[in-house]
Amino acid sequence: MEARNAGTWKRFLPWAISLAALAYVFGWATDWTRLVEATGDADLAVFVGVTVIDKLVFFFVWAWLQAEAIRRFVSADVPRRSILAVRGGSELFRVVSNPLADAGFFLGVAQLVRGRLDAVLVVALIPFVTHLIVLLAQITVVLPILPGGFEPNSEVFVTAGLGWAAVGAGALLLRLGPARRVPLLSRIVALLEKIPLRGLAPFFGAFAALAVFDVAIQGMASRAFGVPIPWIDLTARIPVLYLALSIPSVGNFGVREFAWAGLFQDFGSQDALIAFAFATNSIFLLLNVAIGVCFLRSALALVAEIRRARRSGEPVPEPLLHDATDP
Repeated sequence: MEARNAGTWKRFLPWAISLAALAYVFGWATDWTRLVEATGDADLAVFVGVTVIDKLVFFFVWAWLQAEAIRRFVSADVPRRSILAVRGGSELFRVVSNPLADAGFFLGVAQLVRGRLDAVLVVALIPFVTHLIVLLAQITVVLPILPGGFEPNSEVFVTAGLGWAAVGAGALLLRLGPARRVPLLSRIVALLEKIPLRGLAPFFGAFAALAVFDVAIQGMASRAFGVPIPWIDLTARIPVLYLALSIPSVGNFGVREFAWAGLFQDFGSQDALIAFAFATNSIFLLLNVAIGVCFLRSALALVAEIRRARRSGEPVPEPLLHDATDP
C-alpha cells in the first residue's frame, strides 16, 4: 500500500510542480502585453533552427554516451542502435513526465541486458556523475573572473560549494564500511571498483566538449531571441540551470521559465526571458514527440513493459531527480 502511494505521488508530482510554476509565471509574474512585445526583436527562423540543433545534438550525444557506458563496463554485445532506439522511445514520455521517461529508459535497458542490475546502475551513474563533475568544474573555472564577485553571483558560488561538498560526501559515503552493508550501495561500490579511472576519460572529454557547445548554442539562441546574455555569465549559470531542471516536471514547463527569469534577470526583461524559455520548451516538446514517433515501436514496447511491471508489483525505477538533458 505504501509503495503504491509512493508511486502515485511520484507520478503526480511533476504535474503539480509544472502547473504551480506555470500559474505563478504566467498568472502572476507576467505582463502579457509586454511578453508578446518581447518577441518582436526575435529572429524566429534562426532561433528555431538553433534550438532544433541544440535538442538533436544533446539527444544523440547522450544516447551515444549511455550506449558506451554499457558496452565498456557491462557488455560489448549490446548494439548501440538498440540503446538509441530505447532512448528515442523514452523521449515520447517526456511529454508527460521526466521521471516516467527515465523509468521507461531504464526498463528498456534492463530488457536489453536480460535484467542485469549492473547495466542499469552503469547507465544511470556513469553519465550522471561525470556530467556533474564537468558542470562543477565549469562553474569553478569562471568563479574568479565573474563580474562583481560574490554578491551579484551568490547562487553560482553557493551551487559550486554545495555541489563539490555533495560529490565529496558521496565519495566518502561509498568508501566507508557501513555503505557495504546496504545492498544497493554495496552493489554500487563493487561496480565502481571495477571501473578504472582512465576508462572514464572519454566521458569527461565528451561532456567537456558538450559544455562548450552548450554555452555557444545557448548564446546563439538567446541572441536570436533578442536577449543577448554575456558569455561568461552563461558559462557560470548554465550549470545552475541544470540543477533547476533536474526537478521533476512535465517537459520542464514552468520550471524552465522560472529558472531563466531568475538566473538571468540582469541581462534582459523578465517578460523576454520568460518568452524565450517558453518558446524553447515548446520546440523541445514538439521534438520529443517527433523523436518518439521515429522510434514508435520502441515507445510502445516501453509502455507495455511499464504497465506489466506495475501490474505485477515489480519496482519501476522512477528517479525523483534526473540529469537535465535539455538545457
